[in-house]
Amino acid sequence: MFRHEGKYPQRRSHLALEKYRLDRPNVYNSGGLLPTNGPEWFRIRSVLQKGLSSPQAVKRFLKGSDQIIQEWIEFIGQPPKKHRNDYLPEISRLFLELTGYSMLDIRLDSFSYHEHQKHSRTSRLIKAAYVTNSCILKTDNGPQLWKKFETPLYRKLRKSQEYMEDVAIDLLSLKMSLFKERDKYTPLTLLETYLSSPELDFKDIIGVICDFLLAGIDTTTYTTSFLLYHLAINPEVQHKAYEESLKLLKTPQSAVTEDVLKEAVYTKAVLKESLRLRPVSVGIGRILQNEAVFSTYPVPAETVVVSQNQISCRLDKYFECADKFLPDRWIKGHPLYKQAHPFLLLPFGHGPRSCIARRLAEQNMVILTLKVVRNYKIEWAGGTLDSRSLLINKPDGPILLTFKKRE
Repeated sequence: MFRHEGKYPQRRSHLALEKYRLDRPNVYNSGGLLPTNGPEWFRIRSVLQKGLSSPQAVKRFLKGSDQIIQEWIEFIGQPPKKHRNDYLPEISRLFLELTGYSMLDIRLDSFSYHEHQKHSRTSRLIKAAYVTNSCILKTDNGPQLWKKFETPLYRKLRKSQEYMEDVAIDLLSLKMSLFKERDKYTPLTLLETYLSSPELDFKDIIGVICDFLLAGIDTTTYTTSFLLYHLAINPEVQHKAYEESLKLLKTPQSAVTEDVLKEAVYTKAVLKESLRLRPVSVGIGRILQNEAVFSTYPVPAETVVVSQNQISCRLDKYFECADKFLPDRWIKGHPLYKQAHPFLLLPFGHGPRSCIARRLAEQNMVILTLKVVRNYKIEWAGGTLDSRSLLINKPDGPILLTFKKRE
């Protein structure tokens, strides 16, 4: 499938979102990174990825991300309240705050009492992202009546996107007014890099901000929820992760540095194993640009093909004891280690259309894992947690975690 994707890999996704944006040429230049195909997609992607694609590029976010995650670690250690029965909303707040910091140059104050209120900006942004993602799969694969007239489902998407759009315009307008007064000797932030690029204009950047808000909250929230669940129900794995964090972080408040990240071998293996069992989505979709043959079956061009990585990653033919959570299988030199097929574990996609912020997302989740296990013993208070697929894999129940402070 990937060998037939061509120069401009195409996929069929986020069709209603594309319509929403193309119906507003005064606000957007295109449908954005998620639905757009062809040369226009390549134009946007080639500019946006410059500040995110390399491991070194995302290191500039390390200090700020560590600070935000430390604040969250201290926040969840406060006396539990009723809304703490389910930690999913709090994890969502963490990744919204991280998205605001890294992509928008702003602290949204997501952990505050005020922002926990139903009609606050962060509460509405989290809801808007969730509603939009919930509508995408149904509008992509259900009856396409929304193309003819506004259906109730499309109306929900439109209203959610209108709010996200309003916030993006407000934040970008504020940033542009401050950008003119910035110290020219201070290194550019990611957003400032986009603002200074002659290849992007205001409408492009509005689309980028909305894409980051849409993709930056739910995906990492759900992935982190499954990660913490796996740590909680596998105490021996959690203990090994704790021992590594104890070695790398002298105190519970110690910062995660570049050197710490390099040495966090087991923690990275824990994340990788969690992504094997609970990936971001079931697989990867592509529109074939040429006829292809899969297992002797000819498949014509223009066919939508979706790989089933989630199923493949749970087969014993590819992974020994595939249903067990064994992070050691990813550590070279360990008896369980075995070189996996390069196209098996692709939680963030593959090639030019892979997740543009993959390295940043992985970095944030490694920081979080190190600091959580360094500060708390995690326990699970619910039954077996499974997933249901919206556009992305979502936990099928509340995240019933207990965080016990380590001595």
